[in-house]
Amino acid sequence: MSSSTLFPSQLADFHRDGYLIIPDALPPSTVSSLLAETSRLLSILPLESHPLTRFRTGGESGEDHTGDDYFLSSGDKIAYFFEEDAFSPSGDLLKPKHLAVNKVGHYLHVLSPPFAQLLSPSNHEIKAKPAEVARALGFRDPRCLQSMVILKQPEIGGAVPPHQDSTFLYTDPPSAVGFWYALEDATLENGCLSFLPGSHRWSAIERRLVRKEGGGTEMVDNQGEKFPGGEEYGKTGEGREEGGEYVPGEVKAGSLVLIHGNLLHKSERNTSQKGRIIYTFHIIEGAEEFEYDERNWLQPPEEGFTKLYS
Repeated sequence: MSSSTLFPSQLADFHRDGYLIIPDALPPSTVSSLLAETSRLLSILPLESHPLTRFRTGGESGEDHTGDDYFLSSGDKIAYFFEEDAFSPSGDLLKPKHLAVNKVGHYLHVLSPPFAQLLSPSNHEIKAKPAEVARALGFRDPRCLQSMVILKQPEIGGAVPPHQDSTFLYTDPPSAVGFWYALEDATLENGCLSFLPGSHRWSAIERRLVRKEGGGTEMVDNQGEKFPGGEEYGKTGEGREEGGEYVPGEVKAGSLVLIHGNLLHKSERNTSQKGRIIYTFHIIEGAEEFEYDERNWLQPPEEGFTKLYS
């Protein structure tokens, strides 16, 4: 593979399965740099002035998704969200902050130079450059709308139930694709991702996470398009069931996983002694016929969502 694009066979795998694993997408030097930046960000977290907002991974209602105002205003900031089990029943933090934070986001791709460098067209160190991957996937005006470090902490890292990213990052029609980089090895023991292959072709975006009138978020029925355009989507067929067999995606540090916005995927609780740090960002299609409305929980900053094409 060249330094910037995908083989036709890889594209075929992505379109068939809804995800694609690219080993060694990041060189060890970049992985080390991003881990060092993660440590720095955790070290400057001021516990005394932080609302200690917990990140809740489940719940169909969407209510109290992560602490309402702090969560809803984090789209253009670097914010911190804690593991639910990092607290005692009375609300006291049970772990040091570097072992208690679940997520740091959602504007790392702009405000943190090491993470922003991944989107730079002048970055020649990485395989599968995001802009070229987006071009290979058919994006005309890809926009990065959120980014985050997720730390599935040892012993308390929460399970994430089956979900589709376009439920949370909805365009009409759906267009989201996730770029998921392992900064540490992701294994069955520490809660690697699992995928339901091919589910992006038959699993509709039936619900959306939206802003609720008066504050907070809620899940509502999706009244818009439920699949991307294309005749391969929305058909019944074999394996059309959420109870199908999920395939674990164990990957080494430096790997990139591309995830279609309609794909059902999940991760289990981390009960091991080893953490699982990853960096992920999502892109959507910014072309004018793709509507990103004011109901979405994440609203664009003044300068708009970040363009991948210069």
